[in-house]
Amino acid sequence: MNKLLIPISALLLTACGSNQPSTPAEKATAATSAAADLLPNPDNFRDTVDGKTTGLYFLHNGALTAAITNYGARVVSLIVPDKNGNPTDVVLGYDSIGKYLHQPETYFGAIVGRYGNRIAHGKFPLNGKEYTLFKNNGPNTLHGGKKGFGAVVWEARKPDTSTLQLTYLSKDGEEGYPGNLSVTVTYRLDSNGLRISYDATTDKPTVLNLTNHAYFNLNGQGSGTVNNHLLGINAGRYTPVDSTLIPTGKLDSVGGTPFDFRKAIAIGARVNDSANQQIRFGKGYDHNFVLDKTSGPAAVVTGDLSGITLTVFTDQPGIQFYGGNFMQGTNPLKGGHTDEYRTAFCLETQHFPDAPNEPSFPSSELKPGEKYHSETMFAFSVK
Repeated sequence: MNKLLIPISALLLTACGSNQPSTPAEKATAATSAAADLLPNPDNFRDTVDGKTTGLYFLHNGALTAAITNYGARVVSLIVPDKNGNPTDVVLGYDSIGKYLHQPETYFGAIVGRYGNRIAHGKFPLNGKEYTLFKNNGPNTLHGGKKGFGAVVWEARKPDTSTLQLTYLSKDGEEGYPGNLSVTVTYRLDSNGLRISYDATTDKPTVLNLTNHAYFNLNGQGSGTVNNHLLGINAGRYTPVDSTLIPTGKLDSVGGTPFDFRKAIAIGARVNDSANQQIRFGKGYDHNFVLDKTSGPAAVVTGDLSGITLTVFTDQPGIQFYGGNFMQGTNPLKGGHTDEYRTAFCLETQHFPDAPNEPSFPSSELKPGEKYHSETMFAFSVK
């Protein structure tokens, strides 16, 4: 059994709470007035998608405030204090459901699945049968296919002011994946960060790779490049890719390469090293790092202007570091900003890309009778 497939009965929420999204009045009380000014209007998230009602939910715990929509189970805003105590929205997103539906970039803050990241040639074998998926990324399948988990409406329940539980049933054959998959994603504001818990069961063998696709800028959305952020990744190896960003199956050392973040260095220090083939393939960083699980967090990033430090903890074997190489300034963000080139980064905790086609990679198979559970913590502090 996969080591991440552990009993979850003690971790599931049982408290009764509201299923209703937040209102403008709740926005005003969800945070200090300065932080509330950064939150989007919840009225802009009241809509109907595929016959289901969407909304915006505010979580708060005194220090942090989050806005999450049940469309795609996505983080819309995450407000934390900077080194001067000023509230700062550190994630990119839109200010209405309409923009999430119709703008070119569809992954801002979303839960992606059934299989996050790429699967080569839109197919994979499982128990002697080959399954075919929709190719939505050149010759490959990306983040679940044509309509992944970021493009569906989840059922929402808010048991308390700092917790939101979202559930979705992915039916057998959806996007080509086998099995009726029951998924629960729980967002919880702890004292110093946002904890994401993933739980799932299936009635047929399937593959599963759930992650959150938040785009971070620790100086605040719209504040400019992230290339001056300091990044450390607790990984001595990474999975090199081919020209379509599919892993070759090897695990290469980061030593002597632009992928060595074992000591914190500015994101942009080596991002344009055109002599490195992997940098050329990714147009910068868009690679999976093999995490050293013996000690320490997965990654630590510090905003150069805000002093905000993000520390990522996870039980997953890998983390995808993406440096915003494909951002083109074409998407209108909250506060009148746009998603300019390399003004955000992603740290997606995950199983390895294309693991269903690489027997040497940690298994991403989930079997009937097993309970999938995984946790990722985005913790914040200031320097």
